[in-house]
Amino acid sequence: MQATAYSYDPETRSGQVLLDDGTPVPYDTAAFDAGGLLLLRPGQRVRIETEGEGDARRITLVTLQTL
Repeated sequence: MQATAYSYDPETRSGQVLLDDGTPVPYDTAAFDAGGLLLLRPGQRVRIETEGEGDARRITLVTLQTL
């Protein structure tokens, strides 16, 4: 699934992405670290993997979207 980076806290390595419908979804340190990224800037397109549905949905991986 694709999303847009919305926020990133370099101290905790966590933040939020916006899904294409505008829904904000938080990601934690484990999801950020799983993608192997060093930093993330707001506005960057990312690829995410999630598990769960609705309010229980959580991001398990955040990485840069490449073409």
